[in-house]
Amino acid sequence: MTSGGAGATPEHNWKTGEGVSGIDDPAEVDAAFERGEWPMGTAVIALALHCSLEEASPRIIRAMQLPDRDQRGFAYTAAGVAARLNGALTPELYAALRAEGHRGFAVNAVDDTLDYVPFRDLPLWFKWRKIASRVADKVETWRLNVTYATESAWEIICERRAG
Repeated sequence: MTSGGAGATPEHNWKTGEGVSGIDDPAEVDAAFERGEWPMGTAVIALALHCSLEEASPRIIRAMQLPDRDQRGFAYTAAGVAARLNGALTPELYAALRAEGHRGFAVNAVDDTLDYVPFRDLPLWFKWRKIASRVADKVETWRLNVTYATESAWEIICERRAG
């Protein structure tokens, strides 16, 4: 048994964070929230990997509100993991990601949601994000193509002037 005081189990040590990534019991995570343990972001990633979306979702949302910046970031990672594994999110997770926007902590979680949730199942805001992202990518591709063509033409002109 690992030592770690209250909340230590043979597999998980809340004080050091050792083994927390293997948690699969939502009740244990709830108890750790109540005790104010610090590796809660890591714990909700584990729940996203090992539990149903419905079990993990409320804990992920709670971890998104943690005061510790790093652990809050892990909570958004957990939302992205949930989207990847389930091909969907709960309405509450969609709302939390939308509230954060496509920036900061949520950027990768939003991208994972756009990549792994079928378009037809996305809420309206996410559909707009996906369309806007595709349009921006296409505009950037055109811009780069024009830039490369201009550079190539300039090189040819300079070679002809020199030779």
